[in-house]
Amino acid sequence: MPNSKVLYKIEVSGRVQGVGYRQACLREARFRGIRGFVKNLSNGNVYIEAEGSPEQLNELLRWCKIGTGYGNVEDISFEISETVNHASFVIHY
Repeated sequence: MPNSKVLYKIEVSGRVQGVGYRQACLREARFRGIRGFVKNLSNGNVYIEAEGSPEQLNELLRWCKIGTGYGNVEDISFEISETVNHASFVIHY
């Protein structure tokens, strides 16, 4: 049976740092059973590596476009990659 788990590498741009985006993303990902991490990038964007079923990850993408209600999401890009079997979902500092 093929592996139904995939990895999305997501980059969110806009005013997404300093507005609780990573903490909210952590809650959303854990709620959906997604594993991986979220971190701030030096260019002001947020990077998310998320592993789960395509359905779980598409739900996370929908959330990413809305964000926390604070700040402003301008754009989202993502690519599908090979899974790396993350143990949980965490914030990288």
